[in-house]
Amino acid sequence: MTGISIAIDGPAGTGKSTVAKEVARRLQLAYFDTGATYRVATLWCMREGVDLTIESDVAAMVETMNVGLVLDPGNPRVLLEGEDVSSLIRSDAVALTVSKVATNLEARAALGHWQREVIASELEGGYSDGRGIVSEGRDITTIIAPDADVRILMTADEEIRVARRAGEGADLATVREAVLGRDKKDATVVSFHTAADGVHTLDTSDLTIEEAVQAVLDLVAETRGDGEDDAAETPAAEAADEAGE
Repeated sequence: MTGISIAIDGPAGTGKSTVAKEVARRLQLAYFDTGATYRVATLWCMREGVDLTIESDVAAMVETMNVGLVLDPGNPRVLLEGEDVSSLIRSDAVALTVSKVATNLEARAALGHWQREVIASELEGGYSDGRGIVSEGRDITTIIAPDADVRILMTADEEIRVARRAGEGADLATVREAVLGRDKKDATVVSFHTAADGVHTLDTSDLTIEEAVQAVLDLVAETRGDGEDDAAETPAAEAADEAGE
């Protein structure tokens, strides 16, 4: 029996990373931030002096990366050439540049192949010993893992998303450009604002993290066939607008 695959899409600031990590922790699953693959690819290209406007050069450089992923939801890490770059890939410089890689269709295809391999490995073994994985990003429910057992699109009001990111200590203007600017650019190559058929929509604008986590856990329980009645009665479950059902 293979493990469970939970896919969470959505724009920045919806809380998907925090929620995905906590869900993975509680269910003892692997946690995979697919956005980190674009960020580490961006950092690698910047370090190597690659012209990001030349798509073929970027794609070729992505293929040369030596990257290791630690999928522990309590301490996820990204290793580039053996160096822990988990903090570096969150820098403003990378955040304001990553769309140049994310919108590169050649590079996106290569990274997508890698992402599918990571997810597949956790359904049979890997960090989770086959229990499964929670993957989050912008095209997981539609492109990378369309057959995931649970697929969720997390949304939130635009200003709330910016405020949440700014509340993490970053400059407001930089946050607005990084969040909304990247949304606009990435939307040219992937849809992550509207749920596809069969994808549950979870609006976190008025939810606490715990409520959002519980909403996801309720959907997982419903999919597994346990606790359906209890899940249906919780306010968090009601907050999940089950698109496509």
